[in-house]
Amino acid sequence: MEVRWDGQQVGIDGIGADAALPGMRGLLRSVRTPEFAGTVFHEVEARSALNRVASSSPVPFGWTVNPYRGCSHACTYCLEGSTPVLTADGRSRPIAELRAGDEVVGTVADGAGRRRFVRTPVLAHWTTRRRAQRVTLDDGTVLVTSAEHRFLTRDGWAHVRPGRCRSAAERPHLRPGSALVGPGAAAVPPGRGATGTRPVGSGAAGPGAVGPGAVGSGVVGSSAEGYEQGYLCGLVRADAVRTRVRAEPFPSAWVELEALVRAHHLVTARRAAASAPGPGWSAPEPGWSGPGTPQAPVPGRDPSPTAWPERPGAGWSAGFLGGVLDACGEVSAGVLRIVPGDEQLTRATVEALRRLRFRVASEPSARAGVRALRVLGGAAEQLRLVAVADPAVARVRDVTGALVEEPPDGAPRVVDVHDTGEILPMCDITTGTGDFVAAGVVSHNCFARNTHTYLDLDAGADFDSQIVVKVNVARVLQRELARPGWRREHVAMGTNTDPYQRAEGRYRLMPGVISALARSGTPFSILTKGTVLQRDLPELTAASADVGVGTGVSIALLDRELQARLEPGTPSPRARLDLVRRITDAGLPCSVMVAPVLPWLTDSEEALDTLLGEIAAAGATGATVLALHLRPGTREWFLGWLGREYPALLPRYERLYRRGAYAGRDHREALHRRVVPLLARHGLDRERPCGRCGAGSDRAHPSSGRPDRRRSPRRSS
Repeated sequence: MEVRWDGQQVGIDGIGADAALPGMRGLLRSVRTPEFAGTVFHEVEARSALNRVASSSPVPFGWTVNPYRGCSHACTYCLEGSTPVLTADGRSRPIAELRAGDEVVGTVADGAGRRRFVRTPVLAHWTTRRRAQRVTLDDGTVLVTSAEHRFLTRDGWAHVRPGRCRSAAERPHLRPGSALVGPGAAAVPPGRGATGTRPVGSGAAGPGAVGPGAVGSGVVGSSAEGYEQGYLCGLVRADAVRTRVRAEPFPSAWVELEALVRAHHLVTARRAAASAPGPGWSAPEPGWSGPGTPQAPVPGRDPSPTAWPERPGAGWSAGFLGGVLDACGEVSAGVLRIVPGDEQLTRATVEALRRLRFRVASEPSARAGVRALRVLGGAAEQLRLVAVADPAVARVRDVTGALVEEPPDGAPRVVDVHDTGEILPMCDITTGTGDFVAAGVVSHNCFARNTHTYLDLDAGADFDSQIVVKVNVARVLQRELARPGWRREHVAMGTNTDPYQRAEGRYRLMPGVISALARSGTPFSILTKGTVLQRDLPELTAASADVGVGTGVSIALLDRELQARLEPGTPSPRARLDLVRRITDAGLPCSVMVAPVLPWLTDSEEALDTLLGEIAAAGATGATVLALHLRPGTREWFLGWLGREYPALLPRYERLYRRGAYAGRDHREALHRRVVPLLARHGLDRERPCGRCGAGSDRAHPSSGRPDRRRSPRRSS
């Protein structure tokens, strides 16, 4: 297969931010091509090629080689798309709207074992469908997430739901009373369209919410009543003080561009309103061209934006603090301080803070004789202040370097974890720190799964968006096989990532791999769905003269329509049967992996009989039938797919797989009783010698082929 590859380089400098994987060790370049829409290939120089299989694994081989590694979209850790994520500018965005290249707030451990907030880039973004769990916290926050998602607790990372680790021990999970680490929901206003927005005083954080116990009945923030007038008052008065103290003409050098733009927008809007029929606000004094000297209110008109209201409300107070922060907020090591500059402004700022239930302390500032104000309660209260006041200047919203401390009222605690029973769209991201702040708590990253386990159905729509290509795999493998300690143990390929996926038509990595194994005297086997293997039949036939070579093709069903929905982008069943025929015509043994067998869809005696008959007619030397099993990650994707395609079967599958990845024993035993006579009927019940060359393995699985030492192996020169 030829593809137009030249000129399709994405580059390793972040071009094509939705595709690049910054920081990948050994990355040479990233490539995108029209023939593989939506897929990016990351070409790397690998350090090793041989991978040892864990001793606890039940598979009949100890080593694998994976020329390719993929990145599945069936991410394990997921959140509902409207979940607000704290961004580096101190605001928030729904996780569904984040993209690679955006900056969010993550955490890192310092030398003292404490965590600090840092800026971290989004490296990748995933979407999928998962069974939704509803986690309710004692501050009113509701998190909709997958069962596998992890949050940071006082005792370490914990999954939402219990399950079994590889050691068979129950994994850490959330329980009622679990204390979560993070600044709390009041510090992270939900992004646009987020669920769970809450009015002030309800004990739940909404857009600009100030948290439990706040005054007022509306939502505090830039949309609250009186906010605009309060902002202009705070900005103008604070700037006037600094202009007077510094003896500088207006516009003051201390007012940054973001604040000037917002002030200009607000002033223009007020002037437009004043020109319309009805009450307006007082015209500027002669010679006044922008924020500056406070004006006195004009009877019968709206007050000047710099006038003090008789009864400041929560909205006005929030806006006033936003303006003051933009004019005289200072940040050092993630700690925000306000340096008003005179007694009147200091008193007004303290009153506004206390009105919104902030505790404040006065301390010396960097300028001699000038006091600074600092909100007490650590980064949690600082973030809440930013959420409430919504300053325009990004600099004063930055918490980088601040300690991750509990909110003053204590860590958010889990009240309840509830399985909703619904399959919902969900999202997740990968960040540079491996975590991020979601709805006020520290949340674990989704990580890209680096392999595809085809026997677990991981060949559907949830894979192959990003492929890591080990362009030097043959050279590295040859070096490893030449080591004195190599004992020529069996090497299996295709049990995780298919070595003959479509990209192999361009990269041609397998001929070098086959040659290296054969020359070293190492037996090997290949399991594939890809018809690209037929290109290498001459190399495989030549290798079989020196070592044991096993081949296997995965064919789960014959129904082309069902197969296309279940495994989009893979060769058709007929194409795979033809591959079996070509392999055996070349004189090589070929077994077929009939997997996964889908309960109530492909497991009837009639369907299996027809499929096994076709497999036998293609010349297969054996077959292995495996029932569907649903590992974490695959389970959520498949049940989501089933709920869309065959919703009536979803409850039956949930009952059948209620105890774990494997179907109930009764179902497995019934399938075994059905399959055994069918395999015998078609001569597929045991690996039989190939009729053309007499070669054959002693087991049906191609990866259990044994070394054939009939000839001395050729040594690489």
